[in-house]
Amino acid sequence: MTDAPGYTPPQVWTWDKESGGRFANINRPIAGPTHEKELPVGRHPLQLYSLGTPNGVKVTIMLEELLALGHAGAEYDAWLIKIGEGDQFGSGFVAVNPNSKIPALLDRSGPEPVRVFESGAILTYLAEKFGAFLPTEPAKRAECLSWLFWQMGSAPYLGGGFGHFYAYAPSKMEYPINRFAMETKRQLDVLDRRLAESEYLGGPDYTIADIAVFPWYGGLVKGWLYGAAEFLAVHEYRNVNRWADQLLARPAVKRGRMVNRVQGEPSSQLHERHEASDFETKTQDKIGTQG
Repeated sequence: MTDAPGYTPPQVWTWDKESGGRFANINRPIAGPTHEKELPVGRHPLQLYSLGTPNGVKVTIMLEELLALGHAGAEYDAWLIKIGEGDQFGSGFVAVNPNSKIPALLDRSGPEPVRVFESGAILTYLAEKFGAFLPTEPAKRAECLSWLFWQMGSAPYLGGGFGHFYAYAPSKMEYPINRFAMETKRQLDVLDRRLAESEYLGGPDYTIADIAVFPWYGGLVKGWLYGAAEFLAVHEYRNVNRWADQLLARPAVKRGRMVNRVQGEPSSQLHERHEASDFETKTQDKIGTQG
């Protein structure tokens, strides 16, 4: 199917909410809160407000990895933000993240709360706070951060570009799907070539670069992102698949993928996480509710 011909942009763009398709209720051209709503606060030092999307999963994997290393200060409460219902536009959430996007973190371990938003910033903040998953030697640190920022700059092409037009747009349009499929495959090739020469993205050690890239590109090659594995022939990227399988085998990655998740098998959904025991007792198959 090709694009319908004849669209001419107006002189001045105006917002037509009805043209937003699946995401009409959560996207708008202005910032700020739409309603007053305080955020819940638990007993742990770190309060995470998120959803089990690729960007949200980055942070829950990081927190579970830190706990696995024995960093007790990384204990956290993970609160579910239902973006389809507009939770991200509540006044409390906007105070933590003025961009109204998940994830958002509030660190209450010091004399004054510290807010951190943008997933890459949260990963870097936690890595520096706990001295883990971010090399200190300058060259290795630069390599790690380069791949972290590569992901932050590339994922909009994958999620907002390819994923949107392939999976979510109201109609299939050949030009944007082809344009963003080409860029997505180029990015997969970038990763595949890097992982042919290095066990992990930042070098020989597992770092926040891997944690950031995995939920997006690992999810793509393992088939749970956009249902596009066959379309993109992801089997061609053998090194990316090897790396993704390696990360999937990590217990902390498995746990992190469950937190704030609201889709898939009920046994894989832990809508909120407040204690390590929640993985055994409070998944949706255990408590018997969905949504």
